[in-house]
Amino acid sequence: MQINRLNNSLFKIVSMKFIFVFFSFLYLSAAFAQIGGKTTYEFLNLPVSPKISALGSKNITLLNDDPSNAIVNPSLINYRMDNHLSVNYMNYLADINYGTASFAHLIDRRTQVVHASMTYINYGSFDGYDENGNSTSSFSGNEASLQFGYATQIGRSDFYAGANFRLITSKLEQYTSFATSVDLGVSYIYEEWDLVVSGVLRNIGYQFKAYDDIREDLPFEVILGISQNLKNVPIRWHVTYDQAQIWNIAFGNTNRDEVDLEGNITRDDPSFFNNILRHSILGVEVFPEGGFNIQLGYSFRRGEELRIDDQRAFAGLSGGFSLRFNKWRFSYAYSQFNRAGASSFFGLNLKL
Repeated sequence: MQINRLNNSLFKIVSMKFIFVFFSFLYLSAAFAQIGGKTTYEFLNLPVSPKISALGSKNITLLNDDPSNAIVNPSLINYRMDNHLSVNYMNYLADINYGTASFAHLIDRRTQVVHASMTYINYGSFDGYDENGNSTSSFSGNEASLQFGYATQIGRSDFYAGANFRLITSKLEQYTSFATSVDLGVSYIYEEWDLVVSGVLRNIGYQFKAYDDIREDLPFEVILGISQNLKNVPIRWHVTYDQAQIWNIAFGNTNRDEVDLEGNITRDDPSFFNNILRHSILGVEVFPEGGFNIQLGYSFRRGEELRIDDQRAFAGLSGGFSLRFNKWRFSYAYSQFNRAGASSFFGLNLKL
């Protein structure tokens, strides 16, 4: 009896230390974050599946059998994903082709699961010109990443930790680059309340081979999320807080400045509350455990930055559905950016 109590106490201490280190790193990341600047491999932050796209593009609290969820949050790797293959394709803006594929395998009962995935994007063909405007040969651009992930339960607690290791390659015209990165995730899963609380540090990495002589930063970001099934109602809500490493992501749009009759200019100055909202993404699933379910999402930042004054464009809104037949599930999502741009996302999840 005393040994069991001692073991439980040790598990709790280890769990608390892990969570403390994780959120200490999160705090330090926010403290030293740089606003502005340029990063490369931005394709790593695109939505990885139709369901995630439908819920606002940055969801990290989807706990089910879809191995795509582990691409953005490795702590969600679980035994339900065993021998599931997920393949997703999106015709992005300007006919950019983007897709992901992922697979998970259970090593032993419920606790040891490994995950592998690949992400690919092709930017299409471009006409080349020299410095004098003379036509040259056409060229293309593409990027890809190969990822391996693993998650484990922290002792006997309700906390789970996971990590992804990623190899990244890119070719833009004649220039190539290579990098590696890791994702670190932790989730608190309380089954009695059907509650999931997660935090992820994404794209912590280094560019080993630059396109030219200057190495570029990777698109590091910190994402927090929480979701829960409503009691006695077939609805699951999701709240995501992205870009947590940067506080002020709002900016004034000069096109929205107002000028009165006397020539006085009132600058567009986003408020404190507006800045909080731009970090926030809301999502809801209807019939989340059913053979047919519907997802809706809204990204406040996308909606605010892409909206057009005095025009209803539904920027920031996304939605989708999934339908299960025996061992496979078909998913579809539609995301609206503005009147000139939208994307469709298709996915297939197969139990092998």
